[in-house]
Amino acid sequence: MIFFKLRKLLSRYLQDMRWYVIVSAFFVYALLSWLLLVWAGETALYQWPDYLYWLVVTSSTVGYGDLSPTTEAGKYAVSLVIIPVGLSLFALILGRAAAWVSSQWFKGAKGMKDLHLDNHILVIGWNGQRTIQLLNLLLREKEHAPNTPDIALCVRADVENPMPDKVEFVRVESFNQDLDMDRACIGDASVIIIDNDFDDMTMTAALYASKRNPGSHIIAYFKDESLVGLLRQHCPNVECTPSVAVEMLAKSAFDPGSSALHHDLLSVQEGQAQYSVAIPELSKPLTVGQLFSGLKKHYDATLIALSDESKKIMLNPTANQQIKAGSKIYYIAENRITRVDWEAMYAE
Repeated sequence: MIFFKLRKLLSRYLQDMRWYVIVSAFFVYALLSWLLLVWAGETALYQWPDYLYWLVVTSSTVGYGDLSPTTEAGKYAVSLVIIPVGLSLFALILGRAAAWVSSQWFKGAKGMKDLHLDNHILVIGWNGQRTIQLLNLLLREKEHAPNTPDIALCVRADVENPMPDKVEFVRVESFNQDLDMDRACIGDASVIIIDNDFDDMTMTAALYASKRNPGSHIIAYFKDESLVGLLRQHCPNVECTPSVAVEMLAKSAFDPGSSALHHDLLSVQEGQAQYSVAIPELSKPLTVGQLFSGLKKHYDATLIALSDESKKIMLNPTANQQIKAGSKIYYIAENRITRVDWEAMYAE
């Protein structure tokens, strides 16, 4: 009876207490237990560090039996005070720890925790299966990329993290409020991808992202292509991607297989084939023709496009065009080329 009354009393007063109160109570309990052992003459139990070992084993009811009280007073102290109080405290600490771990997991799954990321890829918006497909594409690219940035998903929708073991997740009330977007570390992202159900929400998020992080690579997806030109007027640094489904239908009507070709270039299941790489400072000028031949010979890759500092894409550039440092080339290959031997291109 005494044990259950004491346990009920402790649970009543400690269940709503904070961690520092519980830890303080445990230290008071440890000191009281030590004084009782000293009073009972249990010299084998109150010596350090045997006392700490014995107290933890006893209060957790593990009870190895290698150390135990031998005096009559010690047995009364252990059975009536040390074990009942210790068991209640130990159960309370374990329960609080389990509840804290559970709440942290729940907050992470629901997007209630603040992120702490840097140079990450931030996906803003939720479009169901399309967003999951986008995340799968990013994860595949990450496997073969020279650096491995974290990927974070920022949503307004009431959903849980679709990939809790692979993607960071945060849920916000607005895509254009500092307090909300700071939780997603928008100012530290290296790449920001914006894709929402509604183009006006995408426009607002793109304008905000361009203001908060103008040095990042911002990509915005629009269903209405007329909004692309409007955004480019205000934010020329944003890469706008309009829907191309209708264009692919028309293209396939005259060039059968075009839609399947573009699907294979981007599909996760089929294996992506289109990649890009920036041109570093070179020892001497390099032409498109030299690079085209060198990529095919050394890497079995095909050069398809080139972009200069203005980020304008030039498909099928002429063979004698010189490639400047800072430009970017686009190529087709079985896998991403992680290290390019630029000097080998001059021999072609």
